[in-house]
Amino acid sequence: MRVFLTGATGFIGSRIVPELLAAGHQVLGLTRSEAGAGSLVAAGAEAHLGSLEDLDSIRAGAAAADAVIHTAFDHDFSRFPDNCEKDRRVIEALGSVLKGSARPLLITSGTGMGDAEDGGPAREDVFNPHRPNPRALSEIAAQALLADGVNVSVMRLPQVHDTVKQGLISPYIAICREKGVVACVGEGLNRWPAAHVLDVARAYVLALDRSEAGARYHAVAEEGITARAVAEIVASRLDLPIISLSPDEAADHFGWFAMFAGLDMPASSTRTRAKLNWNPDGPTLLADLGDMDFLNEPGQ
Repeated sequence: MRVFLTGATGFIGSRIVPELLAAGHQVLGLTRSEAGAGSLVAAGAEAHLGSLEDLDSIRAGAAAADAVIHTAFDHDFSRFPDNCEKDRRVIEALGSVLKGSARPLLITSGTGMGDAEDGGPAREDVFNPHRPNPRALSEIAAQALLADGVNVSVMRLPQVHDTVKQGLISPYIAICREKGVVACVGEGLNRWPAAHVLDVARAYVLALDRSEAGARYHAVAEEGITARAVAEIVASRLDLPIISLSPDEAADHFGWFAMFAGLDMPASSTRTRAKLNWNPDGPTLLADLGDMDFLNEPGQ
């Protein structure tokens, strides 16, 4: 298939490109720059110039493809609600082109969308659109497209990592550097799920090949790593003390990051592993943190 891939030069998308090519697909990658276009061509893909703000470019890319994988997202989390609204518009634009065909659309969301609020890990069979998380807009848009006959499915992501980036943990490390302390909310027993970026890339390709309308997948290798375990490695590598904050203190200390800092959000991938025969085997989150180059600002 000829696959239109948004976020093709990004952290995850750039790993999906070689996985798609190795599986025999052609790749048309969205990029906003000539430099990005050059990197895509060098990787064996085609480049499609455009951006998330230019919905005409989004629609044109989808129209030129047999399938779409949407990984692009504006990761300025200080504007998280606005960026989730932007993602909703992009998903609607992609779906508008695919209506009336069987061409698959695989969008991206977060594992928190599968939280049943019963104390257990988030699950693929759960989606509560009324939870106060703006990322729900992405899956609400997908549900509307599914009702219109679009072959849409969802890949939900945990903290995706290698030795350079670790999802939300990268800005957490930056805050620790700035504040001169490594802070946890309470005892830091809240948990975050995780997966290595190469395992995640492979999950996307397996899900695309399955093309099951309405399916939800969790690209989760580790169900839940405690914030305390992360903090201990960060504190050791940065030679900073660990402190405990109350929720009220966390709001002042973390700023925009406070909405994530104390969340307990473990997630299961039992159904995903069974459906896709996906067996993640990459390094763990803590192993990648331990091997990270802390002399340079993470994620830059």
